[in-house]
Amino acid sequence: MTDLSLYRNIGIFAHVDAGKTTTTERILKLTGRIHKLGEVHEGESTTDFMDQEAERGITIQSAAVSCFWKDHRFNVIDTPGHVDFTVEVYRSLKVLDGGIGVFCGSGGVEPQSETNWRYANDSKVSRLIFVNKLDRIGADFIRVTDQVKKVLGAKPLIMTLPIGREDTFSGVVDLLTRQAYVWDDTGKPENYSVQEIPAEMVDDVEAYREQLIESAVEMDDDLMMAYMEGEEPAIDDIKRCIRKGTLELAFFPTYCGSAFKNKGMQLLLDAVVDYLPAPQEVNPQPLTDEEGNPTGKHAIVSADEPFRALAFKIMDDRFGALTFVRIYSGNLNKGDTILNSFTGKTERVGRMVEMQADERNELSFATAGDIIAIVGMKNVQTGHTLCDPKHPCTLEAMVFPEPVISISVEPKDKGSTEKMGVAIGKMVAEDPTFRVETDIDSGETILKGMGELHLDIKVDILKRTYGVELVVGQPQVAYRETITREVTDSYTHKKQSGGSGQYGKIDYTIKPGEPNSGFTFHSSVVGGNVPKEYFPAIEKGFASLMGTGPLAGFPVLDVHFELTDGGYHAVDSSAIAFEIAAKGAFRQSMPKASPQLLEPVMKVDVFTPEDHVGDVIGDLNRRRGMIAGQEPGSTGIRIKADVPLAEMFGYISTLRTMTSGRGQFSMSFSHYAPCPANVAEAVIAKEKEKAAQK
Repeated sequence: MTDLSLYRNIGIFAHVDAGKTTTTERILKLTGRIHKLGEVHEGESTTDFMDQEAERGITIQSAAVSCFWKDHRFNVIDTPGHVDFTVEVYRSLKVLDGGIGVFCGSGGVEPQSETNWRYANDSKVSRLIFVNKLDRIGADFIRVTDQVKKVLGAKPLIMTLPIGREDTFSGVVDLLTRQAYVWDDTGKPENYSVQEIPAEMVDDVEAYREQLIESAVEMDDDLMMAYMEGEEPAIDDIKRCIRKGTLELAFFPTYCGSAFKNKGMQLLLDAVVDYLPAPQEVNPQPLTDEEGNPTGKHAIVSADEPFRALAFKIMDDRFGALTFVRIYSGNLNKGDTILNSFTGKTERVGRMVEMQADERNELSFATAGDIIAIVGMKNVQTGHTLCDPKHPCTLEAMVFPEPVISISVEPKDKGSTEKMGVAIGKMVAEDPTFRVETDIDSGETILKGMGELHLDIKVDILKRTYGVELVVGQPQVAYRETITREVTDSYTHKKQSGGSGQYGKIDYTIKPGEPNSGFTFHSSVVGGNVPKEYFPAIEKGFASLMGTGPLAGFPVLDVHFELTDGGYHAVDSSAIAFEIAAKGAFRQSMPKASPQLLEPVMKVDVFTPEDHVGDVIGDLNRRRGMIAGQEPGSTGIRIKADVPLAEMFGYISTLRTMTSGRGQFSMSFSHYAPCPANVAEAVIAKEKEKAAQK
């Protein structure tokens, strides 16, 4: 297929348990891509093919599948809902043209749907809304659309209304055609009939249809004038306006149904064809220079342009390394040589495959708009641009959040050490939010990630997929250090031992820097007391020790170093002498500058039934949390708070006990804040004890 107008690259995203994977499963069944439905709760779904996903009933990595509906090709990506894996959503949205936001009919707009919605806004992705699980107790379609307005600040355009509520939910009314689609109880998607609208719904249907048309005609002045004069626009004209408004993010066509019971899915698929953009209708990706600054040029989606693609995901499986690639422009043939503009190296494309979750179909040709996987690329990482060697370019890169939690691991036996090294190397390439470091003193391997579940799953994958048995240490918090007062000082390094010596003298001031400035260096030396060519060595020497602070050896944040004066020797001074002097200055002056320990503070979003609010707030206060606000919802209260990460380990089990299993929470990194004295003392003492044992 090369007619780009028949392509739809879409992602399905939502909060945990709103029904994304089940929705994907139904789309695959309806489009004839699979013949037997797999259920998430039985661990059988097509896109959740990892053992860890099947067992936990959650999606961990985004999976890509392709299917056809009404002569259109859909590339569908099912993304995770859990906050620890938001990076999967972020990088999927980056390469998609449209999305379906799935909301639970009884849960409504939940914390993670908010995060994902914000990502989609940042990436300017057109979306449909699907309110799922309308057969559940407490489900209320109109209430969820009100929440979308209030919580997400978005404008839902209601396209269908549900027939019946909760266990009597039997179908939907299409407002545009005024037809009722009613399914029988067999649970088969094709068993429906088109009927007259139920008599008790006629008034509602007319009221909502009027709202729908009024919103749509705002996209076309001529139609709007005609409508105001009493002329009803044709359905094709209304659809054209809805499409225009959807592409401009003016509103989001909103559908309802039950994916699990197979009700309402066909209308959603028709809407993907009618209202979501084809690849060439989306604002093209900006091109940047090597430093990441925009060049003003764009990657126009067209097969006639030079080849440009973005590697958005690396996956390792039994057949070798797979690089998932979204092609923005040009064509790619098997055997072509392509350039990785990040590394400056070229690679030959040996095998290309179209992914079907964990199955694959060999390809010999791919073109603009396609999402494919290339087998066996050597030096490509997430976010790298692949392009035609004759037309080098860089697509806007991806930015990933820093990890906030770490654990130490060591293999149980010598044989696993090498296996662990290889396995971790592959896992780091797959997941940019998963980092690995080796503690130089103790030789321990430190794994860093976005949350307890994230690291849990990584350890599980190491055990099962790679057969590495591990001893896992306690989770550690990524503390930082900074200084709180200005110190003016001087340091001289001199060494004389026959032959040429070493000499470097520096006078300097260190003071707290601006928040998030890291390390900054400035020289105000007048005259030639310290020659200019030694400034970089002084900066390098001081910066090289910023990774180990004076209190407990944690990395140091936000320090400004100003070189004010110094002295040098015509023969004995060298760059290395001044670098050593700067290191000596760090060790001498940092302890004098009232160093302070900083801890990561998390933005915590807790959902609890009303009768447990007091307990939850009391518990958050005990954890040194600052309550930022409460929002009453339909089925409970949402409490927002800032809480230090150190106090949040194992919080989910406490919350479930307090709320009889009904509480939920999500958290994401907010900022670093000073530790209270008693906490800082305990952390520093523990670090010193660890150092003494080494």
